Amino acid sequence: MLNNTLRLSAALAIAASLAVSSVVLAAHPNPVVGGAEMFESKNIVENAVNSKDHTTLVAAVKAAGLVETLMSPGPFTVFAPVNSGFDKLPKGTVETLLKPENKGQLTKILTAHVVAGKLSGEMLMKKAMANGGRYNMQTVSGDALTAQVKGGNLYIIDESGGAAKVTIADVNQSNGVIHVINNVLLPR
Repeated sequence: MLNNTLRLSAALAIAASLAVSSVVLAAHPNPVVGGAEMFESKNIVENAVNSKDHTTLVAAVKAAGLVETLMSPGPFTVFAPVNSGFDKLPKGTVETLLKPENKGQLTKILTAHVVAGKLSGEMLMKKAMANGGRYNMQTVSGDALTAQVKGGNLYIIDESGGAAKVTIADVNQSNGVIHVINNVLLPR
């Protein structure tokens, strides 16, 4: 009798949880990043400009002249560092990179965050798990990134061994997908 009561209680709790989740999903069908709703019908740039967490990234994309590229059909997988990720770089780094004379270096760094094609978080995790916990990718800059699963979380590792945790996965765009990360990835 006690087991049946526990089963019934668990079933009701799950049903209530699903009902609440359905309401939440109906109220916010699109992911919220940096306080702004991200729309699958918009491209990477159209969505990113609305995120308060990506103002540094947007300024860098503009300074590097990559706006048109990231508005093109793609598809692209973008690992998008938040402002606090840029803040972790040595003092003055961002300001130096935004100068016109450093456009080539800035472009290299930004394109080291972009992979051709649309790779979902689930796909990256599955590919990593099928390869001993790691999946290697080539960026549009020609640099290497590795998706790694640690403790049930997805991390992106750059060529220097720097790691960025995916904090929000699968922000779908009309021309690809964004995965929000907490650090800047650096090519060699």
